[in-house]
Amino acid sequence: MLLAQQPPTLDPVAPWLFYLFAGVAVLGALGVVLSQQIVRMAVFLLFTLGSVAMLYFFLAAEFLAAIQLIVYVGGTLILIIFGVMLTSKNPFIRLTVPLGQRIAGWGIGGLLALLMIFLGVVELAGGFQPSTPGASVEHYGVAELGQNLLSKYALPFELAGVLLLVVMIGAAYIAKGRHSDLAKGEETP
Repeated sequence: MLLAQQPPTLDPVAPWLFYLFAGVAVLGALGVVLSQQIVRMAVFLLFTLGSVAMLYFFLAAEFLAAIQLIVYVGGTLILIIFGVMLTSKNPFIRLTVPLGQRIAGWGIGGLLALLMIFLGVVELAGGFQPSTPGASVEHYGVAELGQNLLSKYALPFELAGVLLLVVMIGAAYIAKGRHSDLAKGEETP
């Protein structure tokens, strides 16, 4: 398991920082949902993903935190670039979502939020107990995870890398096609 005890040096401050970054993550996520400009959405997403990475650090899951920073936060910058490339010449264009899709999104989001609140309340009430009380969780460090990724799980690791490469090439192809259509004076949906 990647989660372990908190570092002892941050014990008095860590809970407050944890809640601070959790709040930033929630506000950033709301900003992504409520904003209509793609650049602002990407900036809010950057704050959200960075805050989630900090939450992983406070939970002593260093590997997940590093992956969060490298893949998602780094990927967010790529998202900004492709977002600007895929939209028109003005990066501050407003995105409009049809009313039906907006209602469906809010409904699904509300149901998921209610489910998370319910699970949190059940957890606080002591509803979830480990199947074997007192059983210790084996701690894997970053070195052990890296060795396993490059030896035991090398094939899935490489397949995931190829998949990400195909996604990047596809996004570049789509962006290039849109620019050539715009250069011809045709507007695509």
